[in-house]
Amino acid sequence: MTVTNEGVPDVASLSFEQARDELVRVVAELEQGAPTLEHSLALWERGEALAARCEEWLVGAKRRLAAAREPGATDRAGHDGAGRDGDAARTDAAGQGL
Repeated sequence: MTVTNEGVPDVASLSFEQARDELVRVVAELEQGAPTLEHSLALWERGEALAARCEEWLVGAKRRLAAAREPGATDRAGHDGAGRDGDAARTDAAGQGL
């Protein structure tokens, strides 16, 4: 995970779960009311970036699911994507096995 000058993780380096969890915290803080308008705006901007990051992960996951459902689809190891119980193989958004 990359960290910005302010010690805040760079949004682009966050996993879906990290971005989602931070977004929940940002929304809670906004709902409580930030001490200044500037702080509220900074939180809002961070929230927008986190929401966009989550959307990137979800779009990538949907794309991979669609590809896995195509007839004859295989993963990088040449498997048909079905596990022992018939579920699709689990991977992260970058296509790495879990």
